[in-house]
Amino acid sequence: MIENIQADKITGLKILGKINLPVDSDTRPKKETNDEKRKRKRIPMERKGGTGNNNPSQTGQGGQRPGGNNNQQQSQGQNNTQNRGGGGQQPNRGGPNTGYNNNNRGGGSNTGGGGRFDRRPGGTANTPRREDKVIDAKEIQEKLKETQAKLAGSGGRGKSLKAKYRKAKREEMAEQSGSATGQDNKLQVTEFISVSELAGLMDVSFADIISKCMGLGIMVSINQRLEADVIELVVSEFGFEVEFIGVDDAAELEAEEEIDNEEDLMPRAPIVTIMGHVDHGKTSLLDYIRNTNVIAGEAGGITQHIGAYEVTLKDGRAITFLDTPGHEAFTAMRARGAKVTDIAVIVVAADDAVMPQTKEAISHAQAANVPMIFAINKVDRDGANPEKIKEQLAGMNILVESWGGKFQSQEISAKQGLNIDLLLEKILLETDILELKANPKKQANGTIIEASLDKGRGYVATILVQNGTLRQGDMIVSGQNFGKVKAMYNERNQRVEEAPPSTPVLILGLNGAPQAGETFKVFEDEAEARENAYKRGQILREQGMRAKKHITLDEIGRRLALGNFKELNVIIKGDVDGSVEALSDSLQKLSTEEIVVKVIHKAVGAITESDVTLANASDAIIIGFNVRPSMQAARLAEQEAIQIKMYSIIYNAIEEIRSAMEGMLEPGVEDKVLANVEIREMYKFDKATVAGCFVLDGKISRNNRIRLVRDGIVIFTGELGSLKRFRDDVKEVTSSMECGLSIRNYSDIRVGDIVEAFEEVEVKRTL
Repeated sequence: MIENIQADKITGLKILGKINLPVDSDTRPKKETNDEKRKRKRIPMERKGGTGNNNPSQTGQGGQRPGGNNNQQQSQGQNNTQNRGGGGQQPNRGGPNTGYNNNNRGGGSNTGGGGRFDRRPGGTANTPRREDKVIDAKEIQEKLKETQAKLAGSGGRGKSLKAKYRKAKREEMAEQSGSATGQDNKLQVTEFISVSELAGLMDVSFADIISKCMGLGIMVSINQRLEADVIELVVSEFGFEVEFIGVDDAAELEAEEEIDNEEDLMPRAPIVTIMGHVDHGKTSLLDYIRNTNVIAGEAGGITQHIGAYEVTLKDGRAITFLDTPGHEAFTAMRARGAKVTDIAVIVVAADDAVMPQTKEAISHAQAANVPMIFAINKVDRDGANPEKIKEQLAGMNILVESWGGKFQSQEISAKQGLNIDLLLEKILLETDILELKANPKKQANGTIIEASLDKGRGYVATILVQNGTLRQGDMIVSGQNFGKVKAMYNERNQRVEEAPPSTPVLILGLNGAPQAGETFKVFEDEAEARENAYKRGQILREQGMRAKKHITLDEIGRRLALGNFKELNVIIKGDVDGSVEALSDSLQKLSTEEIVVKVIHKAVGAITESDVTLANASDAIIIGFNVRPSMQAARLAEQEAIQIKMYSIIYNAIEEIRSAMEGMLEPGVEDKVLANVEIREMYKFDKATVAGCFVLDGKISRNNRIRLVRDGIVIFTGELGSLKRFRDDVKEVTSSMECGLSIRNYSDIRVGDIVEAFEEVEVKRTL
């Protein structure tokens, strides 16, 4: 109400009163945060008698007055529980400082008769009451998140929640167990693994990997394959270590290894490789064993091009021979570390000596850790001296049994058939020592011996079944090739329905020719086999495309992963420093652009346990020159399968390392000149230039590659456009005959030029 006040005189402003306005202009009610709220807490209290008359202030008689103010001593911020007393007609008011509504109804006692708002019977003093647990809001939120993560589906957000939950569990387990082992944090992957596959191996969300790559400035998609350096960076961000493996190793890791039952294991035939110098009777020994087998078995000859065959002895036991001396399959198998051969028979001529090829064969067998049997051949010849051969073997630290060693030996004559039966018996004796067994009930796996393209039958492959039984109709995968076994033939070209362990067969049905030395495996159905082969082929193609780079310091790591750059680590121990230095310098001089001999440690003294430990960590071989390992070192080397080679002549060590390195080299390519053709006339037409020629030597074919040579200088290298004899097109022209030819996409031809026809052939490279 406003009044008009008349003043006698003018005065200043007079303060009649004041209103406290809020400082905050926002007058809307605010929600209280979890921190501002008072935590609810149940306080167990002792129950009183049913009538509530134990305390005058807590009685609730008659129901005509408010209950006792038993809550007046409540401190601020404490919630009362919903205990109902007897007789009260209105809710009991809370204490003066509570600030929250009190839900106690009726009298102040916690027990008593049923009130107006409670029709349940009153409690008694003896009624037990369980204590309520203190509830924490943060704990509730964590439990809800964990439950949501566990129950999340397999799509998008669900996967992320599940991955985060698994990651949290891993961290929790790691904290409880201290620190995880290095093996658990090591991933074995191929170089070109995709983002989704890497996420599955690390058990994280693919979105996390993509975000890590974006943080590194790399844009990737879920199905994109990563390079080696990117994989190392991403994996290290998640606390893992990475080890790059080949495609075959990855397939072995993906395959589930079945544990064979002891009752399913059956004895199998030994796989024997006969090696040695070409002039020492190796071929004669093979021929004698074959002829003996053919005479004892059915009529018909053995297919000569098959790389493996089986011999059945008089007592019914079988031996599988692998014809791999000088064969590319053996080098591929040794390079992959596959133990295909069970026993190696080294043939040495008694009238000759241990030749370099014999040493190479011994080196191959030792590198594959295969037991050796020495067959000393040609003992029927004049001048044969078997003891000399044994002495030379002893110089290589190879002692035969007659000289107190562990290697078996047999003096034979392959031409006369002398003691061949004794040699076979010793092979069977070595087999009994090895206790070779396999499970014929499981799906087959083994190794490719050789493969080729037959015009009438398509791709054919000679394979060796190492475990399981291969049956007609099985789906097999080898490398990037797959197919259904349409037919199988044994070494006598007879069709068979199945091949048990240690059986060599020739199969039809593959869609390509796998490399010699690759492994094969049987799959359940065609879809699985096709997917596995396609995945391997894709990885191999990408490796081939990215491998076409000049090697630099930055590329060494990638080349090691691809397998195109090899390194041979060596530890040298000797008796005197001069010998150690000489051997180290000689071995390092063997290094090439593809294979590097790296001496990681050299010292004077015996071979110790620390040397074996270093070799195990660096994947090295130990070379001892006039020294021997200690008992502890020898025992540790045997446990860790570390190879220790000991020599007394430097030349032997150098030659053996050289031979092993040559086995690691890729074959070289050389040009073989097929014909020389002289140009004597020129005929120019609108579309081409035709040369009238005379074949000086050799034979030129229509599909040969050619070089145009002018004054001793190669002017052009290409292919023939046409080859004619008079007016007729011909496939080839021989020496001392005239012909006409044109060069594809080249017309600068002159009289007197020489056309050189050639072809490219692969040759074994040496150091």
